[in-house]
Amino acid sequence: MMNKNILITGSSQGIGLTIAKHFANIFNVYITGRHKEKLEKLCFENGFKGYVAIDLFEENAPQKLFEQLNVDIDILVNNAGVYFYSPIEKMQHQDVINSIRLNSLAPYELIKYAIPHMKKQQWGRIINIGSISGVMGEANASVYSMTKASLIGLTKSLALEVAQDNITVNIINPGWVDTELINNENLEEDFSKEEIIETIPQRRFVTPEEIANTCEFLISDKANTITGQSINICAGLSLGF
Repeated sequence: MMNKNILITGSSQGIGLTIAKHFANIFNVYITGRHKEKLEKLCFENGFKGYVAIDLFEENAPQKLFEQLNVDIDILVNNAGVYFYSPIEKMQHQDVINSIRLNSLAPYELIKYAIPHMKKQQWGRIINIGSISGVMGEANASVYSMTKASLIGLTKSLALEVAQDNITVNIINPGWVDTELINNENLEEDFSKEEIIETIPQRRFVTPEEIANTCEFLISDKANTITGQSINICAGLSLGF
């Protein structure tokens, strides 16, 4: 699999960057983000094959991304996403539009442009990064939950559509992951890290490396028959508390 090309969206930090680093010595890694200088630096430091600096909020961004990339993608990890925490009556309309565009529409369109090559070679792997909020729902994050739930439906339907093309499609739904979001000062205005921990049965955060390890398994030949699955990596959060 050394010559396979993997594209990971939202890979300039957090879960996406961890996944990219995890595969740096396994695949030809292509990363995306909004800041060209940062992406250049990450490619140089980690040996990534290339990058596309693009804002996936923009109209037709997925098409532009593939045009600029100009390589066939064998493995697609749809990781880019946006999270807004607000009561529904206070949500700004543009935030709703941006959430739908980035969390739902962008993954759909990126798959659209990646799938012809996968079908042609009769092999491909698509992994969507969802959220436990899309499985259970989350108060004051209704738009986020809605868009992440849509990825579960997309995953299941697409898995059926391409099952005979040797392409697998799965979704990973992380719970609270120990990334920059957890350490964001703005988050502390709503709830502290200690309060979050109290809601998690295992009383710990998921690590980005655990997400990357699951991606590696789903890409491997050991997971050839695993497709259309919604996999919760949440330290028990989906079970309640």
